[in-house]
Amino acid sequence: MTNPLAIPMSQGQFAVVADLSQPAVSELIARGTLRREAMADEWMHAYIRNLREVAAGRMALGDLDLATERARLAKEQADRIALQNQITRRELVPVEVLTELVSGIAAQVGVIFDALPGKIKREAPDLPANALDTIARELAKGRNAIASMKIDDVLRDDDPAAIKTEPVVDV
Repeated sequence: MTNPLAIPMSQGQFAVVADLSQPAVSELIARGTLRREAMADEWMHAYIRNLREVAAGRMALGDLDLATERARLAKEQADRIALQNQITRRELVPVEVLTELVSGIAAQVGVIFDALPGKIKREAPDLPANALDTIARELAKGRNAIASMKIDDVLRDDDPAAIKTEPVVDV
């Protein structure tokens, strides 16, 4: 039995047989899917193989590359699961929880700083008033520095010595 499609065929004729436009056939030739000098049966087999690859998601169809999109989606899903695992293992803390924790610590430090001048005056009643004023002033500067800290300031400065404070005056 002879193959009825083992004949030469123009792009226009193949377009009619495969229900494509002639420019679509020309593009398939340009992409290497169809070989220019092949017979109609080779074109049909190559075209059907191409359709199967596209349907299976192993080949791009136009601008949409299904294999790449699936890989990107799989990576995003893996990243999400890895992040959830880090949260479960308590390696990561939500920003809101961390903000609340740091705010509570800063409030406690403020209370301790506010109480220090009175405690120092009781423990060292002979300490001159100007020394107590200096201590109170420096504690207020520290409290204000803590209160005005922003997360960006902390992330930008890796050097703890970079915190700007005035030197304490010795008495």
